Amino acid sequence: MDTPAAFADFKLNKQLLNAVAEAGFTEPTPVQLQTIPLLLAGHDVLGIAQTGTGKTAAFGLPLLMKVKYAQGEHPRALILAPTRELAIQLEKHLKALATYTDLRIFAIYGGLGPKTQIETIKAGLDILIATPGRLMEIYLKGDLVLKNLTTLVLDEADKMMDMGFMPQIRRILEIIPRKRQNVLFSATMPERVTVLSEEFLEFPVRVEVTPPAQTAQTITQSLYEVPNLATKINLLEYLLHRDAAEMTRVMLFARTKENADEVARFLQRKAPVGEVRVIHGNKGQNARLNSMDAFKEGSIRYLVATDVAARGIDVPQVSHVINFDVPLIYDDYVHRIGRTGRARHTGAAITFANPAERQHIERIEEMIRQEIPLLPIPEEVEITNTPFVEGQQHARVLDEQRRRQDPEFKGSFHEKKEWIKPGVTIDKRTGKPFEEGKHHKKSQKGNKKNPGKKGASAPAMKAINARPRRRSS
Repeated sequence: MDTPAAFADFKLNKQLLNAVAEAGFTEPTPVQLQTIPLLLAGHDVLGIAQTGTGKTAAFGLPLLMKVKYAQGEHPRALILAPTRELAIQLEKHLKALATYTDLRIFAIYGGLGPKTQIETIKAGLDILIATPGRLMEIYLKGDLVLKNLTTLVLDEADKMMDMGFMPQIRRILEIIPRKRQNVLFSATMPERVTVLSEEFLEFPVRVEVTPPAQTAQTITQSLYEVPNLATKINLLEYLLHRDAAEMTRVMLFARTKENADEVARFLQRKAPVGEVRVIHGNKGQNARLNSMDAFKEGSIRYLVATDVAARGIDVPQVSHVINFDVPLIYDDYVHRIGRTGRARHTGAAITFANPAERQHIERIEEMIRQEIPLLPIPEEVEITNTPFVEGQQHARVLDEQRRRQDPEFKGSFHEKKEWIKPGVTIDKRTGKPFEEGKHHKKSQKGNKKNPGKKGASAPAMKAINARPRRRSS
């Protein structure tokens, strides 16, 4: 069979072809070239593709072609997404492709009251997009009928596994019709996703446009090793000032809500008023949607986010992604930097790693099968001393990492047991051996100001300041 060179070669109807042309799609992407004919022929598909490769249209166009026109009251196709941001994005894209049809497409997700969503469902739907939790909530209320489903799509399956949705997905598979077409898309292929695919896909055809967990070739990656939080802030300030002309639209990812807020406050002091927004789990749904819309429109330059937004934003021209913190779920690295370099544009991904994060960088490099180029910290950047508390936190993490590698390693974060000589009296107040005339050390359990406080092991503290670094490229 000749490889289609244009969307018209897929034998889509005129309504869809007009919508594709209006959306500005001129030629199919690799994942669309492979996936669309298979789905139109009725096969189950297991797709491995990064974000930004056109996979929404890859499963969306055959789905719209199959459903064709509005019919009945209950949905005939279900698309499951891990986050509300991704559900909203899918709804927007599919509605754009269905512009010249009468198909009823609707997304349901948490963060909003279910009343309005239930009213829309009762008015009649053809394609339902949902997060697993909200889907089960409305279904168990008796306000959603799924007996007419003929197609099931699981998008971002690896993220669903990371977020603990496996029990809900299994329940959903039990309540929907067994006779249906199935599609599973994932950017990476961990063991849990393999198990899930074996549970509900029937003789699937595997579509893999890039090796699992490999980053897009359009993204330039770089790494800076920094000692502490304050130096990360200093380096960020330097880079934003030095590369201001190139950094036209920047996403910054932090691991915690607290770090995200701190980075946002710093940017708000440095950037013009209104150029910075922050989104994370504590932000209301409307605030998050407004922030993302403003970022897509280009009215703000900096968007700070936790990983809640890593897979829910489709902005073609994000110039830079900055990993202020290294993600602990390594697949999230691929999804974070996948916010840039989309739709055949180029982009840059910059990562800051403190001593406790270096091991995670090594694991990420193993996963993506490439080394992230290490750059030296510019001389203009002030490298501050690591505060005691932050140093202790890093040392604890390093001790824990070493303990996982060597179960015999004790570090200093464990209870010390003393050998008691025969005939030695025990001090009842402290429970320690008491020998008259000898000076005894203070209890390892803590002190009056900090009960239970313990120091970091000497190897861990030494590693923070003297650990050999990889040669800079």
